[in-house]
Amino acid sequence: MAQALQKRLADLIAIRTPAILAETDDGAAVTLPTLTPAAVAAMIDHTLLKPEATKAQIEQLCREARDFGFASVCVNPTWVALCAKHLAQARAKVCTVIGFPLGAGLTTIKAQETEAVIRLGAQEVDMVINIGRLKDGAWAEVYGDIAAVVESAHTAARDADVLVKVIIETALLTPAEKVAASLLTLDAGADFVKTSTGFSSGGATVADVRLMRRTVGPRLGIKAAGGIRTGADAQQMIAAGATRLGASAGVSIVRSLQPAADATTGGSDKTEAARKGEGY
Repeated sequence: MAQALQKRLADLIAIRTPAILAETDDGAAVTLPTLTPAAVAAMIDHTLLKPEATKAQIEQLCREARDFGFASVCVNPTWVALCAKHLAQARAKVCTVIGFPLGAGLTTIKAQETEAVIRLGAQEVDMVINIGRLKDGAWAEVYGDIAAVVESAHTAARDADVLVKVIIETALLTPAEKVAASLLTLDAGADFVKTSTGFSSGGATVADVRLMRRTVGPRLGIKAAGGIRTGADAQQMIAAGATRLGASAGVSIVRSLQPAADATTGGSDKTEAARKGEGY
């Protein structure tokens, strides 16, 4: 069965990749979208994944998510229950990470971690693929890793709508590997393909987001993460095809898009400044 799956996926990737790479024009002009600050905020996963993050900083993150209308807070699993408590009546969701930041853990542990965080209140999970096995061309193993988390999320969530985002760490991949990873994510039933952890050698680029969008079409969301720090950065990624943004600078991003008279409301510059340098 594993050999048959490997062959099916190898055929899929071999057939699709050349055309996708040939059609992608990384040098084409990007038209910036006309979006309100609130619309951009609703696409941001307000992120704090530093290992030294404190309870007070996580609580401030939740307050900012409520004040600015962010899509979610994205935190390490240890903070899921706390965030679920603080955001129980909020629009913002609780997002956490699985197999983070290396992705090289056991699939069984990733699946168990997914079930555990959903029981604690997570509504979205961002998992890291096994990057080394992807580079080996072990398509069936990478697919199985993703599919196991997807299945665990759907089983643990039951009637709830839990989203699974798959981090492929684009900075470590060739263009062909980025296409392969995106195709495997789509085939395994995930909801989003995501560029980066923010902890590797590089983050999101417009070229990578465009390549990923061309690969998965309209069927998956695309989360751009890593190095998005300004309103202009956010707009560029959205124009390229991103439907979600991972950023620790969410407050600054939204304020930079607001009229000057409105830019002083909500949030905490001091707390956001304390999060700078974490990679996101």
